[in-house]
Amino acid sequence: MSRTLRTILCVLLLASCGATYNSAPRNMDNACSILSQRPGFSRAFQSAKRKWGVPVHVQMATIHQESKFIGNARTPMRYFLGVIPRGRQSSAYGYAQALDGTWADYRRATGRFGARRDNINDAADFMGWYMNNSKNKLGLSLSDTRNQYLAYHEGQTGYSRGSHRKKAWLIDVADKVQTRSNMYERQLASCGKS
Repeated sequence: MSRTLRTILCVLLLASCGATYNSAPRNMDNACSILSQRPGFSRAFQSAKRKWGVPVHVQMATIHQESKFIGNARTPMRYFLGVIPRGRQSSAYGYAQALDGTWADYRRATGRFGARRDNINDAADFMGWYMNNSKNKLGLSLSDTRNQYLAYHEGQTGYSRGSHRKKAWLIDVADKVQTRSNMYERQLASCGKS
């Protein structure tokens, strides 16, 4: 085998290890279907569950809300006068929509300096780490999707100050995330992937 061919094969193999999906899976209302389409997701969620204790359905419902399972998801652009780009609404990026500063905190705290927000394994681990911190700092159950989501969205300091209570729209979103989590939990139990 030629040296060039070996190099190409190695590059392709390495690229496939950190697969990023830049499109949403079909039928996002069915957790079993999502995990069947993307077996790597199941491994990532199970790994985070073992390491941090966050149930798979909680992770899935939160990622659905944050990025719709799209690896390179970003916040929308802001425009001046409707046409001149002013930058994005925030630095949130990837499956977990982690902000630059929070992602840097995660990498420092866990020693995972090569972690990427567009890698499902890293995003699930980040989410587990963050929610486990919310459990320790705020006393939130890892199964309490609604309040975990509120702390995730507002930050642990914002949640402890009650900033979410002034945002009726956010409370509605958190209720929807809880409803989706309940649905995913039932579905995962039926297909044996919980």
